[in-house]
Amino acid sequence: MKSSSPTTPNILLVDESRDGLLVRRAVLEEIGCRVEIAATSEEGLKLYKAGTFDVVVTDHRVPGLNGIELIARLRTVNPNARVILVCGLIEPLGLTEDNTGADAVLAKNAKEPVQLGRMVKRLISRGPARKPPAKQGRVTARARAGAR
Repeated sequence: MKSSSPTTPNILLVDESRDGLLVRRAVLEEIGCRVEIAATSEEGLKLYKAGTFDVVVTDHRVPGLNGIELIARLRTVNPNARVILVCGLIEPLGLTEDNTGADAVLAKNAKEPVQLGRMVKRLISRGPARKPPAKQGRVTARARAGAR
């Protein structure tokens, strides 16, 4: 999808946690982004197909498709989609950019708000996404198990 505007980045947040949505939305709006939210992966995919987003930020555990499955679907719609995956269990599940298809994987911790702002700015400012669509299929068994 095309950029919404060079001055106001458009971000899609996908998370079932109301608190997670509110905090991330506040951080992104503070750095000058326009933010749309979805509480399920299906709602996020529908919004993505209908809208124009510079970056998608998705939680790993969301109702419906998990975050990794959502990333794969987003990449079928737009192979150059810029996506950040947020998860509290990155290390135990072995989640990386390579095995999730995300452009960045972010741990839920005290540093998350600052890191989220930096990652979004970095993804918006860089050229076309570097992730080839073929990377989606490599999901570890631990990552699949953690999504259930």
